[in-house]
Amino acid sequence: MSTARQQTTPPRHPAQQGLISRLIAAVASVLFWLLIALLFSIVSEWVGMWLWWPEEGVDHSRRMLEQEIQYVHRDFGQSMLVTEPAAYVRLFADVSYHYLFQVTRLEAAVIWLNQPPDPLGSNLQQTLRGLYAGVADHVLAAMTITQVFAVRLAVLTLAMPVFVLFGLVAIVDGLVQRDLRRWGGGRESSFVYHHAKRLVFPSIVLTWVVYLGLPVSVHPNFVILPFALLSAVALAVTASTFKKYL
Repeated sequence: MSTARQQTTPPRHPAQQGLISRLIAAVASVLFWLLIALLFSIVSEWVGMWLWWPEEGVDHSRRMLEQEIQYVHRDFGQSMLVTEPAAYVRLFADVSYHYLFQVTRLEAAVIWLNQPPDPLGSNLQQTLRGLYAGVADHVLAAMTITQVFAVRLAVLTLAMPVFVLFGLVAIVDGLVQRDLRRWGGGRESSFVYHHAKRLVFPSIVLTWVVYLGLPVSVHPNFVILPFALLSAVALAVTASTFKKYL
């Protein structure tokens, strides 16, 4: 009497499942907040076109894009991550534009809608092109702001080593201060430790939120360096106020 072999796959370890699910949740959260930041940038540009720079119109977003690229070409000649930062930023923006507007055929749709209504065409074609004529500047501004967003996103990825370097220096300095406090009999403060610890991650996230959402062109150093310094101070205080005895 023969028995069939039953092949069973070993169950996945709960820790592996938890790690994968947390990783997927983290990626989804990052993509969600990037989308929110992009929408906020577009809405801010539209509001500015209505209230703050109505005479400039879509030219404001175009000048922003030129200024952002000029910052990269002029002040980002070296990077720890890539050999040519300017070329990397340009490639990042071009690839983003290609997949967002060309692969999805949005660019072709905009070109078609931008043509004058054809008297011999269908009523639907005339209606769509007539409606688009009223929002053409806003659509073009949204597309340009998306490119600005991609340029800034590339700059932020290049700026991450700044946070790492500032953080390493802050941790070393904080641990030195902790040892001095430990051997000098200094008092501990869990209140300061927990509040400083809570500031580390938000200070990094705020860099992305503020820089990506700014409706005007600002040099990256004026946004990245202050938040990098803030995160370094928070790390230094966290390490220096860590409990003396484990």
